[in-house]
Amino acid sequence: MLRRLLRTALAVGLVCAVLVGLLWAFQRRLIYLPDDGPVPAAADVLPGGRDVQLTTGDGLRLGAWFVSGASSDAPAVLFAAGNGGNREHRALLARALAAEGLAVLLFDYRGYGGNPGSPSEEGLALDVRAAHAWLVEDAGVPPDRLVFLGESLGCAVVTELALEHPPAGLVLRSPFVDLASVGSEHFPFLPVRLLLRDRFPVAEQVARVEVPTTVLLGTADTIVPPAQSRAVAEAAGRLHALVEVPGAGHNDAVFLDGPQLVRAVTDLAPR
Repeated sequence: MLRRLLRTALAVGLVCAVLVGLLWAFQRRLIYLPDDGPVPAAADVLPGGRDVQLTTGDGLRLGAWFVSGASSDAPAVLFAAGNGGNREHRALLARALAAEGLAVLLFDYRGYGGNPGSPSEEGLALDVRAAHAWLVEDAGVPPDRLVFLGESLGCAVVTELALEHPPAGLVLRSPFVDLASVGSEHFPFLPVRLLLRDRFPVAEQVARVEVPTTVLLGTADTIVPPAQSRAVAEAAGRLHALVEVPGAGHNDAVFLDGPQLVRAVTDLAPR
């Protein structure tokens, strides 16, 4: 009997070890869910939009769309998307922001929207730096005329960028405390914090951000628990506003081009 129990325990242990090994090896396929295209030309989707190309610090060339503002000195929005889709899925947002007179840059991370490379925390940091550099150097937008807007995973991307290149304002839509915290909500039976290679510590970093920060959340969000977004707001070094949208889920239309999201950006845009 004892020998049989030992064999069973050993078999279970081996199965668990194999599962943990697979999760370690393939975890980024669970985190990053790119739509790799094809992506249409900007002019076919965005009135006044044009295709631009970003060059990352490690030599990748990324596709992006840029919509000019209503005037030559219009504030610009640097948008960092969540973990799924590509920039075509954020065209409605760009239209809504452009209708307010703002310039907008939509870009795809490496591995998204037909771009080369594979996504990772380090890679996304390089990608958003390339987007910032293009806006400042090529489009000629002064750094203090920029608003950073992040969506879910993109909140982590722009929060880190804000520490290095402070914008006029930071808008975080559905942020999580860190990737392990939200992962543990969905996989409570796994040692997520031990397994994760990418960390994205939003709450820790936003505490050191010294620009006005607005946090938006949906009270019915089942992807990022509202409590985590509230915790990010509480941690913010300079909270401007916490906006709660009653009954809204993570991917509801209100977070594509809804008035609460657009107003959060325009409120922080320099006059």
